[in-house]
Amino acid sequence: MKHLYFDFIFTTIALMVASWWGYSHGGMGGLISALSITAILAVMEISLSFDNAVVNASVLKHWDHFWKMIFLTVGILVAVFGMRLVFPIVIVAVTADMGMMDVINLALNNPKDYSAKLLAHHAEISAFGGMFLLLVFLNFLFDDKDVHWFRWLESRLVKFGEVDAMSVFVALVILMISLTWVLPEQKSAVLMAGVWGILVYLGVQVVSSMLEGDLEEAEEEYEALEQAGKTPEAGAAVGSAVMKGGIAGFLYLEVLDASFSFDGVIGAFAITNDVIIIMLGLAIGAMFVRSMTIYLVDKGTLDEFIYLEHGAHYAIGALALIMLLSMKFHVPELVTGLIGIAFIGLAIFGSLKHRKTEGA
Repeated sequence: MKHLYFDFIFTTIALMVASWWGYSHGGMGGLISALSITAILAVMEISLSFDNAVVNASVLKHWDHFWKMIFLTVGILVAVFGMRLVFPIVIVAVTADMGMMDVINLALNNPKDYSAKLLAHHAEISAFGGMFLLLVFLNFLFDDKDVHWFRWLESRLVKFGEVDAMSVFVALVILMISLTWVLPEQKSAVLMAGVWGILVYLGVQVVSSMLEGDLEEAEEEYEALEQAGKTPEAGAAVGSAVMKGGIAGFLYLEVLDASFSFDGVIGAFAITNDVIIIMLGLAIGAMFVRSMTIYLVDKGTLDEFIYLEHGAHYAIGALALIMLLSMKFHVPELVTGLIGIAFIGLAIFGSLKHRKTEGA
C-alpha cells in the first residue's frame, strides 16, 4: 500500500476539484455528474494503461534510484499536464490555426466546438501513436529473446529480426494499407503523421544507441584506469554516461506514455466534452499507472511472472492496430481495455503454469 499513498491523496484532491468545478457549473446535479465521470475516466485510464505499466517496468528495472524518482516527479508532470491537457490544446491550435489562449478559452467556454476540432484530427493522431506503438511491438516480436511465450510463433518470427529494418518495413506496409481507410483529402496528413511516428521511434532508438556506446566506452576506461589506481576521473565519466543513458530512457518512456495516452484522451471525449474533468480523471489514472510501474519493479514481478512482459507487448500490438482501425471504424474503449486485460491475464496464467511445471 505504501506505493499508493500519494495516489490516494492526489485522487482526493482531484475529486474535490472536480466537485467544485461541477457544482460551480451545474449545482448539485453538476457536482454528482462531475464526480461520477471523473471516476469513470480514472478507471478507464487504469484499465487501458496496465500494459503500459508493465512495459515501463521492463525499462525502469535497469535504472537507479535517481532516475526512478525523476520518472515519478518530472514524468508525472509531463504525463498529467503535458499529455492530458497541453497536448490536445496544441493539436487544436496548430491544426485550426488558432492561438493557444484562444484554444484555452474555447476549451473552457465552448467545449463542444473544442472537442469537435480535436476529433476532426483523430486519424492523424491515431496514425502517429499507432505507428510508434506498432514498432514497439514489432521490435519485441522480432527480437531474439531467451523466453518465448508462443514458441511456435515467436521462434519463427525471430528469423525476420535478422533482416535489417524488417520492423520498419512491416510498419510502413501497414501504414500504406491504413491509408485506404481514410478520406482522400486526409491521406496526405495521415501519411505524414504516420511517418513522423516512425521517425520519432527511430530517433529515440538512435539517441539511446549512441548514449549506450558512450556508457560502454566509459566503463572500459574505468576498468583500465582502476587497475592503474586512477579511478576518480573514470568514475565521473561513467556517471556522466549513466546520466545520458537515463535521459535517453526517460525520453523513450515519455514518448511511449504519450502514444498510450492518445487513445485515452480521444476516448474521453466520447464520455464528456469538459476538458477539466477529462484532465482530472485521466490524471488520476496516470498517477496509479506510475505507481503500478514502481511496484512491479520493486517487487520483481516481471521476474516472477516471466510471460507478463510478453502479454503487455501483445496488448500494445493490439492497441496499435485498433488505433489504426479507428480511423475508419468506431472501436469502443471497453473493447480496447478488455483486449489488453485479456492478454495480461493470459500471460499471468501462463507464467503460473510455467512456474508450476518448473517446480514439478
